[in-house]
Amino acid sequence: MKILKLAVIAILFTTFSACGQKSTVPGNVKAAFLQKFPTVKKVSWDKENDTEWEAEFKMNGQEYSANFSSEGIWMETEYEINKKDIPAAVKQALDSEFNGYDIEEAEISETAQGKVYEFALEKNDTDMEVAISPEGNVMKKEMKAENDDEDND
Repeated sequence: MKILKLAVIAILFTTFSACGQKSTVPGNVKAAFLQKFPTVKKVSWDKENDTEWEAEFKMNGQEYSANFSSEGIWMETEYEINKKDIPAAVKQALDSEFNGYDIEEAEISETAQGKVYEFALEKNDTDMEVAISPEGNVMKKEMKAENDDEDND
């Protein structure tokens, strides 16, 4: 009986130890982050998927997230903006193309290809994700099902 108890304890210990371990951020990913954001002191890392890492941090009092490939290549930086900070051309596109929708979230997404304004919009039971260029061109328009969740991407 004693051996059985010890075996169960050993299995539980091993299981909980394995679950509690976090993946280690590769050195080249950390180096790429420091090169892109040299003034940031505190960063929280998560493994987005098998080939991508996400850093969450604050800069100038603003919350940011930045994604890097496992090879250490910067892919995207995102940060929320206030509705009052939406440029006129982007606001005009929202008003004409998505009249009646409420802005639930507004953020800027920067990639190597440039900057876009991304919005989570809602009208009655309809949710939509939209990306608009700084010039006011709609780049993406995607309907979201009611049970879609960002964490399930």
